[in-house]
Amino acid sequence: MPITNQQVAGRAFLRQLYADAYFPDHVVDQGRAILLRLCERIEAEPPSDVAALYVLTHAATEEFNLLEAEFEAAGSEIETVAREEIAEDFRFVASTYGFPDAGVEALIATREW
Repeated sequence: MPITNQQVAGRAFLRQLYADAYFPDHVVDQGRAILLRLCERIEAEPPSDVAALYVLTHAATEEFNLLEAEFEAAGSEIETVAREEIAEDFRFVASTYGFPDAGVEALIATREW
């Protein structure tokens, strides 16, 4: 399902990670895909409230938890720069889809990175 929200469609997700050679593009691509799937889920079945949004963002965060092994296998890791960039993109998604007051830490509460 293609993204219909123009702000999301035009967003360069994980931009700082792509700009830093420490983060392998093929792994960052997988992270970008996680964020785009999250957006597709939100558009397909818009959450009725922030609690419903958190269910979706926690599932996406779990996918990032699994992606940590891919980063490690490629000689990288989800460290400070990556954590902040990923969190910022989650915040952007929440805000863009009508939840500007969703807490960033709550959005990614299930993170292990």
